[in-house]
Amino acid sequence: MQPPEPPDRRTSQRRRGDAAEQQALEYLQQAGLTLVQKNFLCRGGEIDLVMRDGNTLVFVEVRARASMQFGGALASITIAKQRKWLHAAQVFLQTLQHQPPCRFDVIAIEAGTIHWLQNVMTG
Repeated sequence: MQPPEPPDRRTSQRRRGDAAEQQALEYLQQAGLTLVQKNFLCRGGEIDLVMRDGNTLVFVEVRARASMQFGGALASITIAKQRKWLHAAQVFLQTLQHQPPCRFDVIAIEAGTIHWLQNVMTG
C-alpha cells in the first residue's frame, strides 16, 4: 500500500503563479530557448526563469493576470520589482566564470494570451 500524497500547502495564488511560469517556460522552449534555472532566489531578489537564447543569457519575469483591469500584467512590474530583478541578475552573473551577453524579457499572460516582450530593461 502506498502512503497518501502529502497535501499541497501552496496557496492558490502560488499555484496560479507556478502554472503561469510553466506555461511561459514551454512557450519559450518552443521558441528555441533553453532553460538554465527556474526560480533563482537571492537575498533581495528573484528571477522566475533564467534561459539561454543562443549565447545570450535571458532573465525572464513572468506575470499573469486574469484580465487587463488595473493595467494588466505589465503594469504590475514596478520600479521596486525592476530593481530586485536587476539585483538578482547581478548576483546570478557573479556565479559565472565569464559574463555572457544578457537581456531582460517579460512574459505577460493576460486573459490566457501570452505576450513576450524582449529586452525590456538595460542593466
